[in-house]
Amino acid sequence: MAPSTDQALGFGLVCFSLLLFTYYSTWVIVLPFLDSGHDLHRYFLPREYSVIIPGIAAVLALFCVGAFTGIVMWRNQNLNKVD
Repeated sequence: MAPSTDQALGFGLVCFSLLLFTYYSTWVIVLPFLDSGHDLHRYFLPREYSVIIPGIAAVLALFCVGAFTGIVMWRNQNLNKVD
């Protein structure tokens, strides 16, 4: 069984993900159908950012995965040279 700190961290991450999903879904799906003068619009960034922010996040994620893969392969190659 996982320690209580791991469970609390996991619960926090699930809650954060659910909140982020709800915010982004409302921003992208609901707001285009509301008038531009609606009060809900003041809680969200302009629509252009709904494409820019996930695009930047995807590039950063791909960079991190590529860097991690490169580091693991480089370390594995160095270990094989020593043996």
